Amino acid sequence: MQLSIVIPLLNEEESLEELHDWIVSVMQSNHFSYEILFVDDGSTDSSWDIITDLSNRNPHVKGIHFLRNFGKSQALHAGFKAVSGDVIITMDADLQDNPEEIPELYNMVTNEGYELVSGWKKKRYDSIIFKNTPSKLFNWAARRTSGVRLHDFNCGLKAYAKDVVKNIEVSGEMHRYIPVLAKNAGFSKIGEKVVQHQARKYGKTKFGMERFINGFLDLLTIWFVSRFGKRPMHLFGALGVLMFLIGFGFAIYLGIDKLFINPFGRLITDRPQFYISLIAMVIGTQLFLAGFIGEILIRSKKEEKRYIVSEELNTALLE
Repeated sequence: MQLSIVIPLLNEEESLEELHDWIVSVMQSNHFSYEILFVDDGSTDSSWDIITDLSNRNPHVKGIHFLRNFGKSQALHAGFKAVSGDVIITMDADLQDNPEEIPELYNMVTNEGYELVSGWKKKRYDSIIFKNTPSKLFNWAARRTSGVRLHDFNCGLKAYAKDVVKNIEVSGEMHRYIPVLAKNAGFSKIGEKVVQHQARKYGKTKFGMERFINGFLDLLTIWFVSRFGKRPMHLFGALGVLMFLIGFGFAIYLGIDKLFINPFGRLITDRPQFYISLIAMVIGTQLFLAGFIGEILIRSKKEEKRYIVSEELNTALLE
């Protein structure tokens, strides 16, 4: 199969049929063999009923329905496990991503050698104050921190080679950083394509300002995990030893001063250096233990159930 199109969604009943018809038109005009996988992230409207109807009418349509809302990252994770296409396209269900971009994205992966191509919504139809400006700041920080030179990490329209989606782990709220996850996994051929952004036609956005705060926190998380996730002792242990040595150095200084230099001076406990020494050694010990416990957890962690599927359409059961 040439193309798998993964569409995570939450309460998008108004746009699903129009999006489906638009994608099918593009697929037929370009003679692609394809599948469309809708991943319903616990919608409370009639989205799943519409997906079921589309699947009955079109054998290329598949569906996964979560028991409740688990988040976009979990939806993408489930979709990536289920698809079988050589190239995987992800896009949002709100009609702000243009299916007409799919052939060129497919071409960039299959003919130009890219392993991942991310869309760049260079011209946006969002609020300048509440979405555009925070998004630019967020993307700047992501570029500086991750080393991945993309203009728009948040764009839902992306294309992946099959090997990429089968070898990365999208968890928590890390869907924004899939290019970073891919880079950390060894997939270095990451490209970007300017794509058309369209104003939302139905409903309202599911994301507020809190997504940018969470995004920055996730950025710190992924920076730490990519650098020290498999070796936390290298960070916490090093900082712990450094802090302990600083504290121990102050303690040696105070001891030598009291015994040999100024034996009749102030009590050691009356000097501020004593408390600096004590606090530094305590913090150093705690940091070292944090790294040690982190190493133990990494070696003993077990796979957790991250989402629960209630229904599926025309796709293999997920574990």
